[in-house]
Amino acid sequence: MTDQTIIVHASELVTLKGPKRSRTKSEMSDLSIIKDGAIVLEDGAIADVGRTQSILKEHDATGIERVDASGKVVMPGFVDPHTHLVYAGSREFEIELKIKGKSYMEILAEGGGILRTVRDTRAASSQELYQQSARRLESMIAHGSTTMEAKSGYGLDLETEVRILETVAKLGEDYPADLVPTFMGAHATPPEFEGRPGDYVDFVADKVVPLVSARKLAQFCDVFCEKGAFTPDQSRRVLLAAKEHGMQLKVHADEFASSGGAELAAEVGAVSADHLAKPSDDGIMAMARKDVVGVLLPGTPFSSLSMEYADGRRLIDLGVPVALATDLNPNCWNESMQFVISLACYRMRMTPAEAITAATINAAAALGMDKRIGSLERGKRADVLVMDVPSHAHIPYRFGTNLCSAVFKDGKKIWEKQPFRPA
Repeated sequence: MTDQTIIVHASELVTLKGPKRSRTKSEMSDLSIIKDGAIVLEDGAIADVGRTQSILKEHDATGIERVDASGKVVMPGFVDPHTHLVYAGSREFEIELKIKGKSYMEILAEGGGILRTVRDTRAASSQELYQQSARRLESMIAHGSTTMEAKSGYGLDLETEVRILETVAKLGEDYPADLVPTFMGAHATPPEFEGRPGDYVDFVADKVVPLVSARKLAQFCDVFCEKGAFTPDQSRRVLLAAKEHGMQLKVHADEFASSGGAELAAEVGAVSADHLAKPSDDGIMAMARKDVVGVLLPGTPFSSLSMEYADGRRLIDLGVPVALATDLNPNCWNESMQFVISLACYRMRMTPAEAITAATINAAAALGMDKRIGSLERGKRADVLVMDVPSHAHIPYRFGTNLCSAVFKDGKKIWEKQPFRPA
């Protein structure tokens, strides 16, 4: 017996039907909206899309679950292509230090920063790591994310990096969301390798990458190519080792300075380069030529009290396919792609349509999944959101609240907003 649901009378059915690839330039403004739209979900896939009147004529809806989306937007599930989902502990004490003007290095000296999270994550049991990460994942699903990338990088030793990736796999088995694992052992130099980043790079490339690959723990490998982290040569060493072992590549690039990260991403054939607050002109053009997705993370400068946001407008105009992501991590504890869309509009001069494209089909491309998810087209996976707003422009406009009414994953309703019932 087939499992069917039909969603009808959407004020806007945001299909994003278009080129079978990431969208660039003016393509990012075309959401292919159907007014009074309907969509048929069947056995986990999208069976039909169109105007409600036509869909109801073509499909006998007798006995099929019907969802009335009158006055609401129906759109693809959000894809979050850059998260550090799995870690232990928190760093809320850093807020006051930032407000007082402390630099990252000063916060690090006062017991904060990435090495604080490394200590907490190494000390956590596997159960604690799972439980803390699961609460974040549940919140992400409730806010409409149906596919998320999840990086390691808060272990910086073999045992903990493996445990993080195993936790990602277990969460993916237990929760109705697709989790895409990324190995990011080259996130920072750990204390035991202090002053010897080259030796740590050798350790990651020669010892950890082969083991992660052999155990099929990660689809991607990412590296923090940045001044104060790893040089382009050091980053290239890890990335090429990962590529040789069958992993796809990503690069943390040019967040604080023009460090050659964008150029490196294009050179090694990375699927995406992420952050891009300060890429060089040559790096931007190299990415555009190689169709490297630029994943922008406006939550990061927001949480860091910085005004140095990536120039989304310029990247789009120069032909880079732009995606958005939360960068969920202890410094940027953001579980909502809706908030990211708002920041993209208010801080990076992206239009609502461009931001939605960046959070769906282009975000799927940043994970190599745009042929399966990211738009509402026949044959794609039925990852669908019902948003309690009359038009797509309300999504960035009404920030600070969860606008999701219902979340469908593979055609099944996995979350629904409960109505408020006053006493």
